Amino acid sequence: MIKVNDLKFTYPGNDQLTLTGLSFEVEEGEVFGFLGPSGAGKSTTQKILIGILKNFQGDVSVNNQNLKSLNSDFYEHIGVAFETPNLYSKFTALENLNFFSNFYAGTTRDPRELLAAVGLEQDGNTRVSDFSKGMKVRLNFCRSLLHDPRLIFLDEPTAGLDPVNLRKMESLILAEKARGKTVCITTHDMHVADTLCDRVAFIVDGHVSLIDAPRELKLQHGERNLEVEYREGEALKKDAFSMDEVGGDARFQEILRQHYIETIHSREASLEDVFVKTTGRNLA
Repeated sequence: MIKVNDLKFTYPGNDQLTLTGLSFEVEEGEVFGFLGPSGAGKSTTQKILIGILKNFQGDVSVNNQNLKSLNSDFYEHIGVAFETPNLYSKFTALENLNFFSNFYAGTTRDPRELLAAVGLEQDGNTRVSDFSKGMKVRLNFCRSLLHDPRLIFLDEPTAGLDPVNLRKMESLILAEKARGKTVCITTHDMHVADTLCDRVAFIVDGHVSLIDAPRELKLQHGERNLEVEYREGEALKKDAFSMDEVGGDARFQEILRQHYIETIHSREASLEDVFVKTTGRNLA
């Protein structure tokens, strides 16, 4: 769905490259995440992929179109939800969706069904100026799905959402994947990346340092230890054991037989641990 080879970009007036030679591919039907701190080049990369930024160096193909020779048909097949919702505040939610529907040549999805999917079915006739930030984020997501695009770009799609609506948004993104859509997520939220993405790309200082599935990254960079919390009388104790030797470890077997076990955890790394270890940077 996306092929990028040696992508370089410099903003006008800057001496230094913002993107220093990115190369990656996004497969059709996968959820792909761009992870990195603010200013790492994530949003710049996305703006190039959706045709906003020109004059880049390298080869970029999106949905079988070379981005150096785009035509208007390109936008019939991609959907975009920017981090800052781009909506008309004096229009109602339904008026916004009906207005944007007219931009597309093909059949569009029912705006009321999209609003219901994100929990805004009772707010269709409410002006966007009266929406909270989270409501605007959800309406903006609806806008990106209006024309049933094959490829969806989401920039910080869960920013400003409470826990209930965050889970709902995650379910909706996975539902689009289940429908065969390709989704590109730009985020610095490791929970979002870990929960949603089939693969993630770490972007720091304008280049990709690592690409893999979140599970594989955590296994590769974690410790093969097992931590056990247990009660010994009134005291809470903790011991660690090698996962490679735990089957024959007499102390581990003794704890299981003689003590009340409160928790058992493997010591795989978190995705944020992997990011810090491999890039030397935090996500802040």
